[in-house]
Amino acid sequence: MIIVIGSINLDLIANVDRLPSPGETVGGSAFTTAPGGKGANQALAAARAGASVRMVGAVGKDSFAAEALALLRDGKVDLSGVAETHASTGTALIMVADDGENIIAVVPGANASVLPGDLAKAFLKKGDVVLLQNEIPLATVDAALDQARAAGAITVLNTAPFQGEAATFLGKADYAVANETEFDLYGEALSLQGRDRAARMRDFAGKTGRTIVVTLGGDGVLAAMPNDFLTVAARKITPVDTVGAGDTFCGYFAAGLSSGLTLEQALARAGAAGSLACLKPGAQPAIPLAKDVDQALQETR
Repeated sequence: MIIVIGSINLDLIANVDRLPSPGETVGGSAFTTAPGGKGANQALAAARAGASVRMVGAVGKDSFAAEALALLRDGKVDLSGVAETHASTGTALIMVADDGENIIAVVPGANASVLPGDLAKAFLKKGDVVLLQNEIPLATVDAALDQARAAGAITVLNTAPFQGEAATFLGKADYAVANETEFDLYGEALSLQGRDRAARMRDFAGKTGRTIVVTLGGDGVLAAMPNDFLTVAARKITPVDTVGAGDTFCGYFAAGLSSGLTLEQALARAGAAGSLACLKPGAQPAIPLAKDVDQALQETR
């Protein structure tokens, strides 16, 4: 079982010719809404990868809640751990440019009410994979890492969005997953040593005894373990929309670990899934099905 403890949002998406500079107004070509939130995105990705998934989080008692949960319900994700609160359902305001780049502002809403006491709804047990992100209170993320280890579960912590305070518990996760910018910022916060990113990754792995995974977009994925280092190449694509690609990667990565894939195999499958997610607009609507990911992997062999 994969237990995702994290955020649930409704994404409000505007398509624009280019991203605006500060103080600038640009014209938009389309507006859509779609379920989102890093936690929910990753839960759906893990489910579409073929895993059994339980979601722990919160939504509001408002008109956004049903739409925010719609694809998770369709994906057969267990939503018994999702609470209803008087706060608004979390929202993400997203602008996507014609070249696929994006900017995002997130309003936490009900996600801020996911507290350590809610972790009882996770029913953690040995062998579970617990997937976490930084869009809920950091005290909850920290407590979840501790409770998962006590239960014998495996933890995957996606370090997004960057929050400096999260550096204090980064080394508790069995697998920390960061993009290159986030890792560089955490590297500064942790005073990691080394001339380049790979050396600093090795320093992190050596000091913590854990695995650090750094995604590089079109340049692939790096992973440092205490006694090894992996490089996984990326598929060559022309992106349509990069929103949700990182979440797709994390969900598929957790599913790969849960199903018994080796680290290299899990990274390759997650990388293929993340690249396919860039070929369609939106976050959750773009998450590929397992059969499409497996086909993409066959084509690259």
